Amino acid sequence: MRFQILGPLRVGGGEATVTAGRDRVVLAILLLRTNRVVPVEELIDAVWEERPPATARAQLQTCVSRLRHRFVSLGVPPETIVTDPIGYGVRTGTGELDAEVFAHEVRLARDALAAGRLVDASRHYRSGLALWRGPALDGIASRVVRLRAQTLDERRFDTLEDCVDIELRLGMAAELIEELTEAVQRQPLRERLRGQLMLALAGVGRQAQALAVYQDGRRLYAEELGLDPGTELQDLHQRMLAGDLLLTRPRQLPNPPVRALPRGISDFTGRQEVISRLVKEIEGEQARVLLLDGMPGSGKTTLAVHLATGLADRYPDAQLFLDLHGHSTRTPLAATAAVASLLRQLGVAPERVPLDPDDRLAMWRTELTERRVLLLLDNAANAEQVSPLLPTGADSLTLITSRRRLVGLDEGRPYSLPLLDPAEAVELLGRVAGVARVAAEPLAAAEVVRRCGYLPLAIRLAGARLAHRARWQLSDLIERLRDAGDPLAELAAGQRSVGDAFALSYAQVTPSAQRMFRLLGLHPGGRFDRTVAAALTRLPLNEAQDVLDELVDAHLVEEPEPGRYRLHDLVGEYARRMLDEPGNRAEHDDALDRMLHHHVDVAVRIARKFESYGSLRNFTPPDPLRPDLLSLAAEPGRAWFEENRRTLVVLCRVAERSFPRRCWQLARACWWPFFTGGHLDELTEMHDAGLRAAEALGDEWASALMLNYLASVSFRRARFPHAIRLLKQAVELGRRQRSGGQLARILWNLGSAYASAGERQRSLEYYGEAGRLLRRADRSTELATLLNNIGYLLLQWGRYEEALRISRNHLMLSRVLGDRWQLANALGQVGAVRYRMGDLAPARRLLRTSLRLHRLTGNRINESEVLNDLGRIEREAGRPESAARLHREALTLVTQAGDRMGQFTSQNLLARALLEQGDVRSARNLFHRVLEDATGVDFRHQQAQALDGIARCRCATDPAEARSHWIRALALFRQLDVPEQYEVQESLAAFG
Repeated sequence: MRFQILGPLRVGGGEATVTAGRDRVVLAILLLRTNRVVPVEELIDAVWEERPPATARAQLQTCVSRLRHRFVSLGVPPETIVTDPIGYGVRTGTGELDAEVFAHEVRLARDALAAGRLVDASRHYRSGLALWRGPALDGIASRVVRLRAQTLDERRFDTLEDCVDIELRLGMAAELIEELTEAVQRQPLRERLRGQLMLALAGVGRQAQALAVYQDGRRLYAEELGLDPGTELQDLHQRMLAGDLLLTRPRQLPNPPVRALPRGISDFTGRQEVISRLVKEIEGEQARVLLLDGMPGSGKTTLAVHLATGLADRYPDAQLFLDLHGHSTRTPLAATAAVASLLRQLGVAPERVPLDPDDRLAMWRTELTERRVLLLLDNAANAEQVSPLLPTGADSLTLITSRRRLVGLDEGRPYSLPLLDPAEAVELLGRVAGVARVAAEPLAAAEVVRRCGYLPLAIRLAGARLAHRARWQLSDLIERLRDAGDPLAELAAGQRSVGDAFALSYAQVTPSAQRMFRLLGLHPGGRFDRTVAAALTRLPLNEAQDVLDELVDAHLVEEPEPGRYRLHDLVGEYARRMLDEPGNRAEHDDALDRMLHHHVDVAVRIARKFESYGSLRNFTPPDPLRPDLLSLAAEPGRAWFEENRRTLVVLCRVAERSFPRRCWQLARACWWPFFTGGHLDELTEMHDAGLRAAEALGDEWASALMLNYLASVSFRRARFPHAIRLLKQAVELGRRQRSGGQLARILWNLGSAYASAGERQRSLEYYGEAGRLLRRADRSTELATLLNNIGYLLLQWGRYEEALRISRNHLMLSRVLGDRWQLANALGQVGAVRYRMGDLAPARRLLRTSLRLHRLTGNRINESEVLNDLGRIEREAGRPESAARLHREALTLVTQAGDRMGQFTSQNLLARALLEQGDVRSARNLFHRVLEDATGVDFRHQQAQALDGIARCRCATDPAEARSHWIRALALFRQLDVPEQYEVQESLAAFG
């Protein structure tokens, strides 16, 4: 590139520049208007601005003359500067000016975006942005130059914003944060950039920082512009507040070069990142052997041929190709036969090929000694087959493809080919079936490639079916794939099918690996570890690991991270097909029961780490299936539930059909981590299945258990009437079973539901009955939980003296029991009561201790309650910024946990803190949102809090509206008989 203006001025393709000040201004103006004549008057204005000397024209001629001499010294033809009667110009060709190259890359990016090729669009944008070395023409102070350079700088940041939009859609938030942070610091008034930084931070869970970015911008716009942020940025801020939330010159040999590579496919798509990485390996690290392995149908051969074709000019003496038939219906090619074929490709006459294997290999190595050769060995069976074929010369490259990992090969850089990403997969479908056809149904296209598992072979076959059926829509193919008893049968065209590709790999593993593979088809998807494989097969753990390794090497099982395995969706379908074949069906039921039993074992083992003894006392799980597996699988703790969440839900549905007792046992064992982790939809799905299973068994005890935990979901979602209905059914069953401990737990849950619905006296009645049952059964642990609930009820009721007495009893009992859960709750409860009684210092100490314990035990919901109490204290101490931070943290926790009640409370408190900071608009918007949502579920307490908050926001500007809202709030607070009524009464009295 001869000229560079995207940064400090550079000339001649290196770091050289023009040093004379006036010459730099002249050249800058000429390059800003390249290939056009710039009038003399415009150049004079740029150099001398408003005070040109009388000799300005003569001095300008001198500048141009110096520039031509400087060009000669830098290897630039002097005639690049042209003279015209009206002025001067600089003539540049394609690729000679970085600004024009930048504009060209931007056009390519926009074309790719219009065609739906997001990955290519991002790549072109990044190529253009990489040309920038700083502000355009940095260091040149001319007013005219700076004005025009500023236009270039604006284009740079417009382009960056367009690029970031695409990369956010591609899920690259984490990679963008540092770049966006720097860009916002340099361009603090660009609202689009600031919004993108907020989205990137929120995309990695850093909501508090995202909100801080908004507040920084809000202050800056007010100070610099006297304006509020724009509507889009404000809307984004409101959504976040509410918790809403992608090589040397070739030498010629006397022999003509050999070109034996197969013809590459014309519609090769995507894989740019893979190709760039492999080329870098070849160029930068001098890799001589690349081993490309991958599952059947992943496009190894297609990629290898495409890569080899692109590299062919670097290996001018020969480009050879040989199919070794390692995974086909033919017998794998022996090394000696392979060498004979390769020698013939090199032009060696058949009669010259030695019969002795060693002599043949020696001739092969000799032929390659003076050649720069690219050798593509496709479909290798194993390391032993390819090892003798590797060239010995340092200037040759060998590409090897195989369905197996060639772990025994001494030389070679291994690379396992991944599946296509979604954008590449849709692009491939369009290349095969028709771009316009796919573009017309984007959602259907995405679904087709998803059902193809992003496997290139499957996508090509699906596209081929569409290409030969002009009247089909993509939705027709989706329906066939969805409804087919054997989806693999739908992914076939002519003599090619996905199932046949898998069959070749299946046939070449050991019988033990075939059996494990079939049984793994019972796993419902997602990741699993070796303990699941051992449970399914009854193999000792070490043997199961060996067999798994064999399946991974054969690419029938994937290992996305060490010790974690999965089956590709279509491979899983093939495994189930194999299991359904005659002779294999008997394995099915026993293996399925073992897998379900194993997951119940692990879930119970981990639940015991988190739930209190009293909570699990009423649940007696089955005896462990394999203690040797249990201890190993239970180590990760809560992370195991997170990793296996969807698997556990599907297993519950599977168990409902065939093993109903396992179904409700698994649902119960998963309750606590799902409940506290906010996975309430999954929890409901599992317990609904568990209830149906218990009812089918006629097990009233289990039915009551399922109803109790289903009610917990309705409670968290503030659907109190529904929770009460479920708990009443559970109470009826519990009374018939005469199970005192379980009935007591259901009774106090019913009491809590009535308390949240505002019926506190009825709540106390159920709490009292539960307490009598627990004392009669000597259940101290459960009694501690009941005391916590009673203390909370009294606290909300404003009966602080009684609440303090009950909470202190709870604290003493928790210490006796040595239960960290109960101790954390008791400390928090005592702290909350002390705060409301005005004892702020001891309240703060108690709450902070409670917070530490809740974080140790992973109790998000109770942690959020403590954070909110600490936030209240901070606000009343005149520190609203600190209060807002605590309430935001609490809001994040309850949102993650799916706790609607906690969300309303945290949002109201956050809005109150924002109001105290002076951000009336944000506070009012948030109060209105809570009012709407809380009214929708009839959560009267937070409705009233929101009405009170709106009145506080409006009292200075619209007293009549404020009074109206306070009157509505007071009516609700009086219905609930809570202390807040007195504060509202005082506010109304102040208005007279």
